Formats: sequence, C-alpha cells, structure tokens
Amino acid sequence: MSNEITDITKQKHLKFKEILAYSLGLFGFQAIVGLLFTYQAEFSGSILGANVIVVAILVLVAKIVSAAADPIVGNLVDRSQSKLGKFKSMIVYSLAPLLIATAIIFVKVPFKGVGLYVWIFIVSLIWSIAMTMGDVPSQGIAAALTPNPTERTNVVSISNTAKQIGFSACAVIVPIVCLIVPQGSQVIGFEGDQDTPMNATEFLFVGILTAVLGCVLFALIPLINKERVTNASSETVGFKEMFAALKSNKPFMLVIISYFLGFGRQMAMGIQVQAATIILGSQNLVVVLGIVTAIGSMISMAICPFLIKKLNEKKAYILLSVYGFAASIFSFIIGHFWFDNPKNMVLTVLFYASLFLIGLQFGAVTLMPMIMTADCVDAYEYETGKRNEGACYSILTLTIKVCLALGMAVGLVFVGASGYYEALSAQNFEACNKDVIFFAYTALPGILALLSIIPMLKYDIVGEKKAKISAALAARRTEN
Repeated sequence: MSNEITDITKQKHLKFKEILAYSLGLFGFQAIVGLLFTYQAEFSGSILGANVIVVAILVLVAKIVSAAADPIVGNLVDRSQSKLGKFKSMIVYSLAPLLIATAIIFVKVPFKGVGLYVWIFIVSLIWSIAMTMGDVPSQGIAAALTPNPTERTNVVSISNTAKQIGFSACAVIVPIVCLIVPQGSQVIGFEGDQDTPMNATEFLFVGILTAVLGCVLFALIPLINKERVTNASSETVGFKEMFAALKSNKPFMLVIISYFLGFGRQMAMGIQVQAATIILGSQNLVVVLGIVTAIGSMISMAICPFLIKKLNEKKAYILLSVYGFAASIFSFIIGHFWFDNPKNMVLTVLFYASLFLIGLQFGAVTLMPMIMTADCVDAYEYETGKRNEGACYSILTLTIKVCLALGMAVGLVFVGASGYYEALSAQNFEACNKDVIFFAYTALPGILALLSIIPMLKYDIVGEKKAKISAALAARRTEN
C-alpha cells in the first residue's frame, strides 16, 4: 500500500500541453483583469469626464457588493455534476459575460453627473460578477489538476508566471493600438510640451481586442485540461457556512489575512499610468515601467519553486516579503534623488534597476497564496473528509478582488493628494508631485508587504506535515 501511495503522490500526471493550456488560459484572463485595473479609472476620467477618486470608490463598492456572487459560484462549482468537470464547466459559462462586459466598460456613453456614476457602478458590478465566474474555477482547478503536491507547485509556478505577464500585458497592447488607430495618440507623442492623450476609439479598440484575445486563451483551460482530483459535494454553502469553514480552517484564514495586509502590492499597477505620466512624461510609456518590473516578476516566479524546495512555502513567503520591503524603500530613495537630477546617468541606471529589483518580490503575492490555498484545501479534507475548493477559492477570489480595488482606491487618493491633475493641466510636474506618487508606487506597498508577514508566522502546512496529509489523502482515494 505504501508503494502505491508513493506512486500516486509522486508520479507525473500532467502533460506539457496541459501546463501550456493552463498557463495561456490564466494569461488571457489576467490580461483582461489587468486592463480594467490599469485603465478603467483613466478612461472614466479622461473620456467620460468622471472624478477618478469617485470612480475608484465605486469600483471598490462594486467589488464588495459582487461578493454575493462568490458563494454562489463556489456552491455551483462544489455541487456540479457536469461531465465536463465542475471547474471547467463554470469557466465555459463565464466566457460570454466576461467578453461582453469588458468591451462595454470602454464604451463612451453620453451620461453626465449622477447618471454617469450610476452607469459606471452598474457595469463595474456586472464585470465583477463575470470575473468571479471565471476566477473561482480557474484558481480552484489548480488543486484538481494533479494529486502530486510537487507537480502542483510547479504548474502553479509556471502558470502564475504567465498570469503575472498577462496582468501587465496591457502595458504592451495599449501602445501598439495607439500606433495602429488613425489619428490616435503615439507611444511617445508630444505636441509641443504636451503629451497626446488616448482617445475614445483607442480605448474601445483596446477593450474589444483584449476581451476577445483574453477569452480565446481562457477557453484553452476547459478544452485541454483534465480534473484528476475530484470530490463533488452536495452541501449548500452560503456566507454563514463559508466563513464558518474559514474559521475552522485556521491555516487558510492566515493566508487570507496576510493577503489583505499586503494589499499594497496591487497599488502600483492601479496607478501605473499616472506614474508613467508624471515620472516619464507620457502615459504610453507605462510600457517601460511595466516591462522593467515584469522581468523581475518573471524571475521571481521561476525561482519560487527552488526557494520552496530549499526552504518551504512559509519561509519563502517571509523571505520575499522582507526583501520586497527593502527593495521598495531603496527604490523610493533612489527615485527621490533622481527626480532632482534626471540627467545623472548613475541615478538613472539605479532608478530602473531598483524597479527591476522590486519585481523580484512578486512571487510572494501571486504564487504563494495559490499554493497555500491548495494545501489548505487538502488539510481541510484530511481533517473533515470534505473537499471544499469552491468555498475556499471563492473566498480567495473575493479577497483578491477587494484588495485590487482597495489598492487602486488608495493609490488614486495619493494621486489626487499629490496635485497630479492640477500639475497635468499646467504641464508642470514638480519633484514634490513625483515624490508623493512614487511613495504610493514603491514605499507604501513595501511597508504593507512587511506587515503581511505577521499572520504567516503561524502558518504550519509545510514540510513533513504537508507530506503526511498528501500521503493520507492518496491512501483514501486508492481505497475508494
């Protein structure tokens, strides 16, 4: 029996095409999420004429209100008897709503005043629900792709590298569209001293292109992947039961609390367009900020499995978070001096190098929660006999959504407080304007990353305990 268990928990199950399909699927999904996160507020402000801080608050409220969809989607996933698979079927159902809602977000409507804000809230709410329909199963399926925990860690690492790249893909897609659309803005477009802003046609084209491309890639997951770890549930789980399960699953609670405390990591993406405008002189130079940091993020994803193998998930998370704090503070200090001396070559090199160094921390926030949640699902099944991926991943999805919106809202508050919009109108950005925005872009996320370590100090599903749980679950499935 022990040899049979060892084979189940250690043998290879995933084919290369499945890993590729899952990775490309997450890339496509996150390309849509990243576009909304980065450009929705800018579109609402520059094209619709809305106050971006109000928009950020409305998006945050929409995320919270849409939380009602999370347990519903989780229940549908857990109770699904679909021949396609409980995760894959929900992904299929999400494709059309996600595509349509993404395109509608970037439609220039004639509404003004209260009517405009009602419109923004409604479409944001619809999009958030569509996003939940895709996000919960696409994350939950990671725990069902293979019973081998090492193989699962590797596929999550690879796919989350693609996920991180996808989240930043808009930084490349948008400038390309701006070059293609006639009479549009330029990648580096100035008329005199004034940057040429994106127009409504460009925003709409970007929205449609990203929605179609993203959904086509996202559809690869149900088309190619297999669900190998299955345990359907007939139990209905609402908010009360969901949070009761969260309360009883203390390791998972620690993961969620840690993610909330580290919400600042999402702040930088939320204000990346404004940061590019005020620091580099053009909103389309967001590609520079995005690529420099994304390269560091990709390397971080690649080295995470080695860190986990050498240390464990908990120690790797703590190490990356402490490093993230140090790198973020270093980048802010370098930026402060560079703003006063932008022609200093040494400071220029250090500035861009510091942005690369910041990216090296992001494995902690993009990869570890996925791995730890899958481990917490296993631990909960080991203790209770119930495998509630739907409930756990709906909570994780809700947490991610709220943290993304909260990061954007807080970031835009700093943007407003910096005098960004007044300086933008006057085309005169002072070093003090740049310092405030760059603090929100670098230092504050680093400080919050350090705080996120506190709950992780008590996380214990690592090493021998994790191996014991995996072996015991494999034995149960063999017996059944």
